[in-house]
Amino acid sequence: MPTTAPPLDPYPASRFAPARIDVVDLTASYRGRPAVADVNLTVEPRQVTALIGPSGCGKSTLLRCMNGMHLMAPHASVTGKVLLDDTDIYAERVNPVEIRARVGMVFQRPTPFLTMSIRDNVLAGLRLGRRLRRGSHDDLVEQALTKAGLWKEVKNRLKAPGGGLSGGQQQRLCIARALAVEPEILLMDEPCSALDPISTLVIEDLIKEIKETYTVVIVTHNMQQAARVSDTTAFLTVQAAGEPGRLIEVGPTEQIFNTPQQQATEDYISGKVG
Repeated sequence: MPTTAPPLDPYPASRFAPARIDVVDLTASYRGRPAVADVNLTVEPRQVTALIGPSGCGKSTLLRCMNGMHLMAPHASVTGKVLLDDTDIYAERVNPVEIRARVGMVFQRPTPFLTMSIRDNVLAGLRLGRRLRRGSHDDLVEQALTKAGLWKEVKNRLKAPGGGLSGGQQQRLCIARALAVEPEILLMDEPCSALDPISTLVIEDLIKEIKETYTVVIVTHNMQQAARVSDTTAFLTVQAAGEPGRLIEVGPTEQIFNTPQQQATEDYISGKVG
């Protein structure tokens, strides 16, 4: 039975304090079949944590468990705990909408509202969560777009549709939309996989900047990207066909890439296994 906890305030007094996530004995399943099992992982504040591993090892599933989005999939279930600071996000009385206000997410492909203006794209998440004060809209838009490194490029065309931006700009617009809600944690599911190399570097520079304010977790298949942007790296893999993904090793990124403790980690990092 799930534990009971008081409702979370989506806009707590410590709004600008990045949160910590503790994943405790987590197993996430689809239709009763585990996709990732027995995961224990701590995500520290003001750091970038990279989740790496071969396709099908449960990286994206684990990421979605960190803000409750896993349960939006049909016939999905979770056992274990995900603690946002000291609150279990799967506890009975916790509001998942409030959780996702505190733990934002950016997806693999840019997902702006294509016909909606750039300005309204930024404000979309805020309008779902709270009433905006008159006169505060413009400041909020500028702040979010500045944090996402997009303000200078779009400040003179805020009424233009978001779909008119380039792929890299659209992804930064999605990041601005997530940051406008002022989350404590930002989850990023392969945010550069659909982008060209120049846009990828822009997003990577942005990730390095925003970790000063936010806790960031990124899923990536790009080993060089994980090495460039993350402070901590967690390696997951499937040990045998048909088994769920498991966390094999986690540690400082430099150690994981240079002196991994597990043979499976070394084989993956070196490219011996895919």
